[in-house]
Amino acid sequence: MLKIIILAAGQGKRMRSALPKVLHPIAGKPMLAHVIDTARRLEPAKICVVYGHGGERVREALDAPDLVWAKQEPQLGTGHAVMQALPLLNATGAVPPAPTLVLYGDVPLIRAETLRRLVAAAGDDKLALLTAQLADPHGYGRIVRVDGKVARIVEEKDADDAERAIQEVNTGILVAPLAALARWLPQLSNRNAQGEYYLTDIVQLAVAEGMEVVTAQPEANWETDGVNSKSQLARLERIHQRNLAEALMEQGVTLADPDRIDIRGELVCGRDVFIDVNCVFEGRVELKDGARILPNCVIQDAVVGPHSIIGPFARLRPGTVLAEDVHIGNFVEVKNSTIAAHSKANHLAYIGDTTMGSRVNVGAGTITCNYDGANKHRTVIEDDVFIGSDTQLVAPVTVGRGATLGAGTTLTKDAPPGELTLSRAKQVSVPGWKRPVKKKKD
Repeated sequence: MLKIIILAAGQGKRMRSALPKVLHPIAGKPMLAHVIDTARRLEPAKICVVYGHGGERVREALDAPDLVWAKQEPQLGTGHAVMQALPLLNATGAVPPAPTLVLYGDVPLIRAETLRRLVAAAGDDKLALLTAQLADPHGYGRIVRVDGKVARIVEEKDADDAERAIQEVNTGILVAPLAALARWLPQLSNRNAQGEYYLTDIVQLAVAEGMEVVTAQPEANWETDGVNSKSQLARLERIHQRNLAEALMEQGVTLADPDRIDIRGELVCGRDVFIDVNCVFEGRVELKDGARILPNCVIQDAVVGPHSIIGPFARLRPGTVLAEDVHIGNFVEVKNSTIAAHSKANHLAYIGDTTMGSRVNVGAGTITCNYDGANKHRTVIEDDVFIGSDTQLVAPVTVGRGATLGAGTTLTKDAPPGELTLSRAKQVSVPGWKRPVKKKKD
């Protein structure tokens, strides 16, 4: 059975951040979480995460029953890191002939399909390396072949001019028999430019034993790109977002501009959905058939019903569920509320902790006052209600079916169905009143 080691102990000095490198997000999710999720898709017998910098903060952020954790302290290189994981992958003390996949917590876009090809190439008895052809291989370890066969890997700092000219590079991702790793790792030396124990040195040990060393390649080189700086993080973010956008368009979603969408969770779309530019989707969002999302909207953990129109500049917060043909317009915020079919809040409103019926019209400037400073309270608005502009509904309160609230009303008690309710001071004009004027300076 396949076992997986994920190396996630690096400090990430170039990130210039107090946040451990592997916890920096891609699409709203820590890089390490992307790698763990991809590893799970391979259905391994065990996943071991090797952590170090950030310590328990990394473990606490992502711990789960199917993970085991090995601490690398101090950090003495990739070979040393894998060595920390071996005891946890071999709890019985007898090393089984299991293929073991080594991944990296700062390489978040590696695809499961690529890893399956690598694992298949390795079988149970070969060392398999994931390599890539790069026009500019600077900084990568080079794959040195003799008569077409892999002989060794030489790191950039240890390479001569001829070796630096090689364009086939080591991505660091590999599969090796677990028993072989147990033999090889104690033989590693740190006599190199970095003074570290390189995992890549196992290639020479495999060749010396006569073990076949095979390779596989990713379909796209960005799959194996790592993150060492904020610039690299931003680059992979855009690649990932473009991939998500392409997948949406393949499903039939219309995107005004696939380069201007951010999905930070799961976005599920029905038929004939339209999404305009600069929209952000967080958590789990479902857009039903024919929904239209206009520019500059933020939607989080919400359901948008069929043929509803959202935005521009609207915000749907967690717990929002909209039925068919609901209109949420510019600068309207909805939170933890259900809104039934054909209701509208087209301008400048806040609807929080509300149950709203069908065919309700909410005027501009209306807010539900759902928080008393200590507790949240719910507002109920029944079918066919008309709410005038600049109205405040102080929860808990119910607006009966067919009621009308006059503009400027502050509702503190239930409004009866079918009637006009308003609270408004009597309008007066003050004869002879003069507007103050500024005093002249001496």
